[in-house]
Amino acid sequence: MDGKDQSDTLEAIAAASSIRRIQLVAWRDLDDPEAGGSELHADRVATRWAAAGLDVELRTSMVPGEARETRRNGYHVVRWGGRYQVFPQVMIEGLLERRGEPDAVVDIWNGLPFFSPIWFRGPRLTLLHHVHGEMWRMALRNSFATLGDTVERRLAPLLYRRSSIATLSASSREEIVERLHLPAAQVHVVEPGIDERYSPGGTRSEVPLVVAVGRLVPVKRYDVLLRALAEAHRQIPTLRAVIVGEGYERPTLERVRHELGADDYVELRGRVDDAGLLELYRSAWVVASSSLREGWGMTLTEAAACGTPAVATDIAGHRDAVVHGVTGMLARGDTSLGCELAGVLTDGALRESLAKGALERSKSLRWERTAAQLFALLDPAAALRASRGA
Repeated sequence: MDGKDQSDTLEAIAAASSIRRIQLVAWRDLDDPEAGGSELHADRVATRWAAAGLDVELRTSMVPGEARETRRNGYHVVRWGGRYQVFPQVMIEGLLERRGEPDAVVDIWNGLPFFSPIWFRGPRLTLLHHVHGEMWRMALRNSFATLGDTVERRLAPLLYRRSSIATLSASSREEIVERLHLPAAQVHVVEPGIDERYSPGGTRSEVPLVVAVGRLVPVKRYDVLLRALAEAHRQIPTLRAVIVGEGYERPTLERVRHELGADDYVELRGRVDDAGLLELYRSAWVVASSSLREGWGMTLTEAAACGTPAVATDIAGHRDAVVHGVTGMLARGDTSLGCELAGVLTDGALRESLAKGALERSKSLRWERTAAQLFALLDPAAALRASRGA
């Protein structure tokens, strides 16, 4: 089903539903300096729900220098409370109905959920991209890490056992069921989309170019990628790499880059605009990810839509974003990441085959489809009525 058909499906389901006002509750929004894939996902879905005639509000935490209320892409953004205070504040608002009772709530569980089963009794949907697991100890001090891990693994699952939960990939679903012990029947896979601006074009780099995109934070493990690039560079002296993104790990990564003697061929470019990112995806020979935890790996499929294959760590999420040997290669262990990179960069026939597979796979990933499937989970009865009407 193409994008137009899926858009019609969303409009049909929305028209058949009694849900008119939806509140999304999220830790951060797209304007936050540390925004990533979760925030992008929420924006793309909210945008399409608003375009279908729904009244959509995103309730999130404050962003320094940004207004407390704004409109983005047709939906309302309300920022109130600090990075961690936002969780109890949203719960209190829900219990007291301070902002009025929405028809439905989407609880975005990003490490910590908003415990919506306690304060909202109407239609609810929980978005859980992946289990955080080891991320707690990579980002927080011991006591806070232990608390976060305990809430995620022990407390929250007890409250969400009867909730409808959506995740991005089948491999993430398996991990959620296995590690959080949530009922498999309650966890649904809804794949993310790819923006239409990502498409083939431009000119490939004349020299082997590896591009990686993401926040410079511990879970992305760019130190592992830098070592893999150094290994590949020993075989391919003309190799260049560009890492796009900002974060508090930049000083550490600059030091590692210098220790590896990679200053001349690895660039930490920082943030780039949409046009700059598209140009990099199109010119790269390979897009790479060394991440330890991902719900999917959106940068990998954005590059795939430009005809660029991926080399990534073999983790839940990546296993669905990258079809091993078809759209890219999955490195089974940190030590093999450099070998996989060198293999794809030096084998033109393999690279061409992977590029074709990546482009073909990307055609099935559309945000209109994602938004329609998520709304159908929020109101299954409306989805059934819409299908019968069709």
